[in-house]
Amino acid sequence: MLSREDIAFMYLEQLPFEPYPFQEEAILGWFSSEQGTLVCAPTGMGKTLIAEAGIYEAMKTGKKAYYTTPLIALTEQKYHEIQAALERWGYNKHYVGLVTGNRRENPDAPILVVVAEILFNRLLAAQSHANTFHFDDVTTVIMDEFHNFADAERGMVWEFTLNLLPKHIRTLLISATVGNAYEFVAWLRDNIQRRLILVESFERKVPLTYQWIGDQLLTEQLEQMTHGDEESRLTPALVFCFDRNECWNIGDQIRGRDLITSERQKNVAQILDRYDWKEGAGPHLKQLLLRGVGIHHAGVLPKYRRIIEDLFQQKLLSLCVCTETLAAGINLPARSVVLPSILKGKPSEKKLIESSSAHQIFGRAGRPQYDDHGFVFALAHEDDVKIGRWKAKYDQIPEDTKDPKLREMKKKMKKKAPTRRTTEQYWTEEQFLKLKDMPPGKLASRGVIPWRLLAHIISLDHNIEPIRQIIGHRLMSEKWVKEGQKQLDEMLLTLSNAEFIRLEKKNGNNENESKNVIEPESLKPPEFDYCFAYPTKRLPELMKFRGVNPLYGIFLLQHLGIADRSERLQAFESLLELPPSIGPSVRVPKQDVLPNGPLSTERLDSMLLSLGLAVADELVPKTEEEEEEEREKRRHYGGWAEERFYVIPLAEKLRRLFEYEYPTVEVRINPVWAAGEILLDFKGDFNKYIVSRAIQKQEGVIFRHLLRLILLLGEFIEMTPVDGSPDAWKADLTEMAETLIACCTKIDSQSTEETLEHAKENAIDEIL
Repeated sequence: MLSREDIAFMYLEQLPFEPYPFQEEAILGWFSSEQGTLVCAPTGMGKTLIAEAGIYEAMKTGKKAYYTTPLIALTEQKYHEIQAALERWGYNKHYVGLVTGNRRENPDAPILVVVAEILFNRLLAAQSHANTFHFDDVTTVIMDEFHNFADAERGMVWEFTLNLLPKHIRTLLISATVGNAYEFVAWLRDNIQRRLILVESFERKVPLTYQWIGDQLLTEQLEQMTHGDEESRLTPALVFCFDRNECWNIGDQIRGRDLITSERQKNVAQILDRYDWKEGAGPHLKQLLLRGVGIHHAGVLPKYRRIIEDLFQQKLLSLCVCTETLAAGINLPARSVVLPSILKGKPSEKKLIESSSAHQIFGRAGRPQYDDHGFVFALAHEDDVKIGRWKAKYDQIPEDTKDPKLREMKKKMKKKAPTRRTTEQYWTEEQFLKLKDMPPGKLASRGVIPWRLLAHIISLDHNIEPIRQIIGHRLMSEKWVKEGQKQLDEMLLTLSNAEFIRLEKKNGNNENESKNVIEPESLKPPEFDYCFAYPTKRLPELMKFRGVNPLYGIFLLQHLGIADRSERLQAFESLLELPPSIGPSVRVPKQDVLPNGPLSTERLDSMLLSLGLAVADELVPKTEEEEEEEREKRRHYGGWAEERFYVIPLAEKLRRLFEYEYPTVEVRINPVWAAGEILLDFKGDFNKYIVSRAIQKQEGVIFRHLLRLILLLGEFIEMTPVDGSPDAWKADLTEMAETLIACCTKIDSQSTEETLEHAKENAIDEIL
């Protein structure tokens, strides 16, 4: 049997090049560690080579391994990279499998590349003793992009995975540089009982040159960067924006510039001719691509993003204007990174981007296989550039000139001096340099335990203390640990009040279990003295919902049975969050366009009034005469005649009633009307809807919204509403889903097929 030392020597021997010191240290650290390694280094330091060492060891020992990433696109990229690695080592690429939220390939392979949630859910399933997944023969778990541990929305996936991993599995955590690596390793040792070797580097294989551009407009800078031969030009470049509309604006500003050689343009044209660009944003995007410019963000359809990624990787595009999500996702090799702004946020509320995000963006510059330097350019606001240019011209005329013409010219120039606008926010070179030198962000526990996960844990172990222990050991301040304990108590009491569980104290009915309870007083708030949570027959209902807060899902089943199709669509769509920028285009229409259905007229309106949750003016629209009378009052009294009420949409009615029944539970509700209009008014014609709303530049967001709605309908189809006919319910939701599937297939068949394939698979992979 091969020793780890033997395998380490074999792995280093087969490398086609000499690893540089950091890589060699990390590889040897992995093979010498008993429980694993935390590797922290900037982007471009060849961390994939280190990760592949863990895969190589699993193959040589005949064991299984998991490779996880936080993003589907990155997971698929790593899947192909690891397949190529296995073929280099003399193995069949089918030894590698892929499992994401959209796609499965060789799911029983010994090497599985998965999104992080998949591994977490399989560990939970193994805890349930359902014989679904086993980890006895798994030797290695590699977690790429591990700094996502600090993500507020999904970070607890990594945290709870580390808690659930069997002790015999060694872990290789791959991360960008973090500000508290030593503290994190100590936390793992003391709280997770997992001892990892830390290998850390702050150097880059391809060093970065940072430059503030204070005298050039963006269009001028980008055009200048494309000039020169292969060695001297500063492209391909990624231009990062913090607003999707701004990506398009920049693309339009530069498409008339000289950005691409005629040879490259000819190659791009030949590739583009293979695809249909007639609908939606297609014609606009095609023209930009022919000028050497790609647009990459969530508003671009996946089928177009795939083409742009391919063109950029072939070095056929000079520029890709993108949002920051690209910095944490797939690898698009670029020589330079350009930031037209370093502020992010709502208009008038913008702030300097966070250091972690900035370092991720900076790290995209410099391609190890091509460049000896990467370049990061930050541009001044265009107003400051114009002010600087004016000042340079103004200062050319001496203040004490005797020439009357020059004095007159200077006087006129002074009158036309450009100034900063009060409606704009500005940034400076000092802020950019400060951002460059800021330390990376720290790893910390964030987020609240999901309801579905809590229900699953209770179904496995009725003792509350293990859950409390996990929360007590989270990597956060004492204040937030106490807040987490309080949130847990509120959640348990909510489940008890809704009869999903039965809470018992230490001296409750179950004497045998109560003797074994571990109850450190420091972790248990004095006002909560329950020790056990016993499932009722209702608890499994919570674990049936995957794409929605399960308490709210069960609440909807109590009401949507009597709803008509438009009301059901309003309720379902409101669960799928859309970005605020698209809000005005998908606003729920007034009742004269979208009348109330039976759920509102026969139930909700009267309930809201009787419970004091709404007033009549919020439920019934005013007549034209009443509206005119109110306008007249406001004109007369200066707008302060009386409190003004707006008619609330169905989703808001449901939210108010839910929060009345579950006062400690917050749900995100976003009343929108997009899929409903596509289905009911446009009969599934996506392009006609997009054009009518003039949202071609956001069509990818709407497409993703439809795919998510298909999955959500798939969940509710299998449920039984409290009122109405179960068969009629299933038939209605099935028909809606089928129409949406046909619509989405026409838009992007590959993405739709991948989504549907995922929906057919075993739901055990979706505990969250």
